[in-house]
Amino acid sequence: MAEFSEGAPCWVDAMFKDVEGAKTFYGEVLGWTFGEASSEYGNYTQAYSDGKAVAAVVPPMPGADAPSQWCLYFASPDAAATAEKIKAAGGTVMMGPMQVGSFGTMVIAQEPSGAVFGVWQPGDHKGFEKMGEPGSYAWAEVFTRDTNKVDSFLPQVFPYGARQMEPGDSPEAAGMDFRVFNAGGPDKPVLGRMLMGGDFPPEIPSYIQVYFGVADCDEAVAKAKKLGGALHFGPMDTPFGRFAALTDQQGAAFAVIDMSTTSGEMPQMTDV
Repeated sequence: MAEFSEGAPCWVDAMFKDVEGAKTFYGEVLGWTFGEASSEYGNYTQAYSDGKAVAAVVPPMPGADAPSQWCLYFASPDAAATAEKIKAAGGTVMMGPMQVGSFGTMVIAQEPSGAVFGVWQPGDHKGFEKMGEPGSYAWAEVFTRDTNKVDSFLPQVFPYGARQMEPGDSPEAAGMDFRVFNAGGPDKPVLGRMLMGGDFPPEIPSYIQVYFGVADCDEAVAKAKKLGGALHFGPMDTPFGRFAALTDQQGAAFAVIDMSTTSGEMPQMTDV
C-alpha cells in the first residue's frame, strides 16, 4: 500500500462503551468483520472489509466518560512537529505525542472551533488498506459554526490548498458555505468544511463527519434504523453520490454514501 501523504486521512477509530454492540451494528450496516481484541492496547479491535483493515473500535479507558464518536486521523511524517504546529495555530493537543508500540505515533487534538481529530505517524500500521469502496472510509467533513477559525487553522498545520464552492442555483445549495481542502493539488481533495446552519441544534459542537461507502444507501439506512440507529438527514442524491447522515445506537455520528449513484452537475469551485 502506498504511503499516505501529509495531511491525508489515513485511519479512523471510535470508543464505545458497548464494543460488542458496536461490532454487531457496523457488521450489519457496513459488512465489517473484526479481529481479535488487543489486550495490550486496551482491547483495541480492528475492523475489516474483504479482509482489509478499514477502522477500529475500542472500549473507553478506565474512568473515562467520553461520548461515543468517530475520530479521524491525518497522516504526518513527524507527529511531534505536527503537535507543535497545532498549538502554534491555536489548536489544543489533548493527548500525545504517544508511541503505540511499533505501530506508530499518535496525537489527539482539537481545532480552535472544537472538532476533535487525530494525527498518525505510521510505523508498522500504515493506515487504511481499503478506501473509497463499499465497507470503507470514503470522505470526511469538518462541521463548524466558526469557519474562519477552521479555514485559518488547517493550512497552518497541514500542507493544504483550498477551494470554495460557488453559491449554486439549487435550493440545496442556497446559503451553503462549503470549502474543500486538498493536499498535492486541486485534483487531490482530502477534506471538506461545512458551515453548520440553523438546522443544527445549538448544543451540537463542531465535529468531523466521517463518511463510509456502501453499495446501497437506502438499504444501509434501513439496517441502521432496525438496529437502533437514528436518521438525521437524507438519503439525498448529490453529484458525489447518494448519502445519509446517521447516528448509531450509542450516539456516534457517521454518514453512509453510495458513490455509484450520482445526480446533478458538479459544483463550481474557486481557489482561495
